[in-house]
Amino acid sequence: MIIGIDLGTTNSLVAVWKDGKSQLVPNGLGETLTPSCVSLDADGSILVGKAARERLQTHPERTAAVFKRYMGSDKKVRLGEREFRAEELSAFVLKSLKADAEAFLGKAVTEAVITVPAYFSDAQRKATRTAGLLAGLTVDRLLNEPSAAALAYGMHQLDSESRFLVFDLGGGTFDVSILELFEGVMEVRASAGDNFLGGEDVTNAIVDLFFQRNTLSSSLRNNAMFMQRLGASAEAAKRSLSTGQQATVQIQLDGNDLSMEIDEEALDKLCAPLLKRMREPVERALRDTNIRANELDSIVLAGGATRMPVIKRLVTLMFGRFPTSDINPDEVVAMGAAVQAGLKMKDAALEEVVMTDVAPYSLGIEVSIKLADGKDAIGHFSPVIERNSAVPVSRVKRYFPMDARQRVVELRIYQGESRLVKDNIPLGKLDVNLPAGNDIDSKGVDVRFTYDVNGLLEVRATLVESKDSQVLVIQGNPGMLSDAEVAQRFAELEKIKMHPRDTMEMRTLLARADRIYQQVRGDLRNWLGQQIAEFEAVLETQNPRHISAAKTRFSEVLASIESDSHLHSDFDPQPN
Repeated sequence: MIIGIDLGTTNSLVAVWKDGKSQLVPNGLGETLTPSCVSLDADGSILVGKAARERLQTHPERTAAVFKRYMGSDKKVRLGEREFRAEELSAFVLKSLKADAEAFLGKAVTEAVITVPAYFSDAQRKATRTAGLLAGLTVDRLLNEPSAAALAYGMHQLDSESRFLVFDLGGGTFDVSILELFEGVMEVRASAGDNFLGGEDVTNAIVDLFFQRNTLSSSLRNNAMFMQRLGASAEAAKRSLSTGQQATVQIQLDGNDLSMEIDEEALDKLCAPLLKRMREPVERALRDTNIRANELDSIVLAGGATRMPVIKRLVTLMFGRFPTSDINPDEVVAMGAAVQAGLKMKDAALEEVVMTDVAPYSLGIEVSIKLADGKDAIGHFSPVIERNSAVPVSRVKRYFPMDARQRVVELRIYQGESRLVKDNIPLGKLDVNLPAGNDIDSKGVDVRFTYDVNGLLEVRATLVESKDSQVLVIQGNPGMLSDAEVAQRFAELEKIKMHPRDTMEMRTLLARADRIYQQVRGDLRNWLGQQIAEFEAVLETQNPRHISAAKTRFSEVLASIESDSHLHSDFDPQPN
């Protein structure tokens, strides 16, 4: 069995292709959305999901979120006394999803299709594949998120012909893809995006506005607990504005209540710079396909951030029509991943489906060009594979050294669209030894770029005269781990205990209670502390009947406190 995983910035999901359709897999709490949060508990075990998210506010120094943005880099996140790379934190999330799938299916799972932003670089894709390996999964395919959403939507209309655009705005990344569906073939015509644009940026903008309106010192940004609580309140306000016209951001600081009212108009102003950034990838994709907006049959929304009315208004204005969101935008990518898993398993219901994709960015090398005055201008970008070339693709270009006396040429590999390499993303380098002699024509090098369906790049340099070849080995790329390092880290992660799935509901409830306890004051705080202690005492009895009754009552207590929006310290709870 191959599972489909949407490894998201804010939330992750797992789905399977079963009984001729995509089915979302519930986690240990019975929910399909698993927050992409990881926390190191006091006993050294790892908490994943909702329990970890609750601990963001109470134990920020031991909890991590939004680490997807660090994939492909060497940035390390400290949890307590330990440090983890982004792919290791992602591996914990994948392990949790794997366990959920195994509980749902009743059998072991070792293979997966994992989705990635279409604009993920070579290093980020390799890091995602590494995360799968660290979680004990063979990654059969890395599938671009907009393509996954298109698969989920396209399954019920394979007998029709249409052109549609997928507008995918998640928690941390933005992608847009234009696809064409005809005769059972789903062809991606163009992709574009921004790996650092998503719903989290809207939340951060609200936080910045809160600092301005309350004239708070910038030094408070170093207070992890304060920032996590403010971020949670800003996130709640953002979500409230998806259904209402006004919301409040509020938090306590040194015993004082700080608050800020925000309405739709203020949010629209905050989002204006972000919305401007969203237009450019859309326009680029349309230009690359030579398709006008009015020639598209539909606009499909994917990603939880597209729930925001300001985003829906932007899409409506850009395309002159209302977008389609028939499938839950939080779930559509995971459902598409399950379709791809079904294709991999050659399910009979999917025999007629063919899916093609494109390279979403240009790939090339650094070159020097000769100016009219005879001088050399260095640092220019020479694309070998142009963006939106259908994949798999292999292209070759011939290059010559700048000087006939050169014995070595350094091929520097870049991704991007800018004229100068300093404005593009470096991917690696390859040193090529040239033959002796002063004949420059004998020193030609054929540089072949091969880009596969998983978005992974191979660069091969072949000397024209001798036919000697060298294949790119990424050097100094912080996003790469060697096979030996992956094996070592796999062994290290295996020693770290994951919190048992069957007790996750109780652990999440206690984490939620701890978070509320730290938010309230006075008599309410003392009373809640007593309730937590009594609930923990019941858990220690290991009596299922008593635990079930206590869980119900304890959940009602927490819901009652949270429903009091002001959280008054003189709240007088009525004991049962």
